[in-house]
Amino acid sequence: MPKKMAVVNYHKCRPEQCDSGVCAAVSACPRKLLKQEAPHEAPMPSPYACQNCAKCVLACPLKAIELM
Repeated sequence: MPKKMAVVNYHKCRPEQCDSGVCAAVSACPRKLLKQEAPHEAPMPSPYACQNCAKCVLACPLKAIELM
């Protein structure tokens, strides 16, 4: 069975609604696998080493991230 990974729904993602434009899910990832190039830009997930902890999913106020 393939391992799940964090997936960002870019239609729902609005980092400008997070604190200072910094994605709450990026801050919540303990392994720093979500990257945000600049404030107010949507995060990019890394498929590597995701432990399916779902902290990014729980941190996103817009429910724009899910494990798939």
